[in-house]
Amino acid sequence: MRAIIVLLLAVLGATAHAVDSVPLDLRPQIERFAADLAADLARLCPPAQPGDQAAFDRCRQGMFRDSMLKRSLVPYVLWGRPHKDPGALLKETTLTQFAPDVLAGIYLPLFMFNGKHTVEYDAREGLFLVRIETAFRNRLAPGQFPYPFWHDEVKWSTYQGANSILLWLDPKTAKVKVAQFTDRGASPPVVGSAPVPRPQFDGKWMWTDREGRTQPQVTLFDGLFRAENPYLPKLDTAYKTLALKMRDAQCDSCHVPNNPDGMKRLVLLQTPAHAAGEIERLMKAVREDKMPLDEVGIEQPLDAKLKSALLESGRAFESLVQAAKDWESEGRAQWALTQMRERKRQ
Repeated sequence: MRAIIVLLLAVLGATAHAVDSVPLDLRPQIERFAADLAADLARLCPPAQPGDQAAFDRCRQGMFRDSMLKRSLVPYVLWGRPHKDPGALLKETTLTQFAPDVLAGIYLPLFMFNGKHTVEYDAREGLFLVRIETAFRNRLAPGQFPYPFWHDEVKWSTYQGANSILLWLDPKTAKVKVAQFTDRGASPPVVGSAPVPRPQFDGKWMWTDREGRTQPQVTLFDGLFRAENPYLPKLDTAYKTLALKMRDAQCDSCHVPNNPDGMKRLVLLQTPAHAAGEIERLMKAVREDKMPLDEVGIEQPLDAKLKSALLESGRAFESLVQAAKDWESEGRAQWALTQMRERKRQ
């Protein structure tokens, strides 16, 4: 019996050692990956004045269209601040789920990078942690933020003081599973900027400015899809129809930035860009009667007529989002082909 126990302990020990050694074996690869990623971010989004709109636009377009970061995100990546308890695990932290298009297109471009970074392995999480020095563009116009971050004083303060972006990488896939921003980094922000006083929040996640334009502008695909994309006007109309159906289905009572139900994994639907990133999962949840939830968190199937209307408007919006993306991809491919032909003629 004793021999059997010794053998089992030896096997378990060997297994544990193999698991522990995986990150060590992969560390050089992860470090090269992190260096390339940090350099690409610094190239696309270098330090600039925090209110420089042109620098922000260049960063957004570069990061959204074909950046190393966007290619390195898992299909649904988590985003947010670290837990206020430094010892808390990621699973205990409230985070928001985003598709790569949304995080790379309207959130991370709000930051600037100098390429400086560190890499460490977190054994508790089983993930590599890449810390990248950063600074936040706190002096952009309000419509350049995906929603009024100032609805929460602590959130707005953390964004403004951010000095580090944290990227949590799966050691086996080198994909970013979680991204966070924090003002607890070791170095000061890469660009200094005095805090902007917290604006008044009127409870509206979208609004109309004095010129009659819908805001936040960045959530309307502005600057991401080309202005000549023929699907842009149709997308706007389709989202308005979908938004009305989502309101009828009470989606806007939960899936908003202030997280009224305190969900650990929040999904946002309050703007066209946010809804575009989540439309596939939204339709699946509605079809399977997984939403909405009642006041105690139990699934509450929609009325058949309302469910049908929500699915119909959702399918129309989802189809147009894909068509707009396809048009952009074909346009970029055609541009690349034209450039190649011109080089051959030279």
